[in-house]
Amino acid sequence: MFTGLVQHMARVREIVPQDPGVRLVIEDPLAAPSASVGDSIAINGCCLTVVAVNENCLAFEAGPETMQRTSFGQLSAGDSVNIETSLRVGDELGGHLVTGHVDALGTVAQREDEAEWSTFWISVPRELSRQLASKGSIAVDGVSLTLVDVEDDRFSVALIPHTLHVTTLGSKTVGDHVNLETDVLAKYVERQLQWEKRLS
Repeated sequence: MFTGLVQHMARVREIVPQDPGVRLVIEDPLAAPSASVGDSIAINGCCLTVVAVNENCLAFEAGPETMQRTSFGQLSAGDSVNIETSLRVGDELGGHLVTGHVDALGTVAQREDEAEWSTFWISVPRELSRQLASKGSIAVDGVSLTLVDVEDDRFSVALIPHTLHVTTLGSKTVGDHVNLETDVLAKYVERQLQWEKRLS
């Protein structure tokens, strides 16, 4: 479980084809020294398991489902990624509950910059918009954000200078893909409503 509060950015060292998936090696001198094989770490909002630790590098394996559902297929060596280690008992929950299970890819449809602030409009699959509500929460590339406006196939978020500076969102441009995870509570509410509809 995560909070959507990105701890730092790290760099993709290499992506090694490992049929049918890939081995993702991240150079992370901040997280690697305390990491162990088996740990869960969110990379751009996607929960992955550490399979190897080598000095300042962490290795992960991503299968076909992960590659298809996330933006990992578009990563290259040298790219920056958002890092968040999993919650521990007693940790402060400052964002919102994030599982690290990416629901879909979104696309940056519009970026409006005003001084050091930005508003992003992100296109989203229509079926996912049922789980979004203005002033609710969403994780975008692992960053916990508050929804501003929600339409049938897109939503907006307002990004403060700090978020733009310390996460990969600051470098996003129109057309870029982002990993999306809706609020887990919204998923259960939608599921319950579907069952009630079937039973009525």
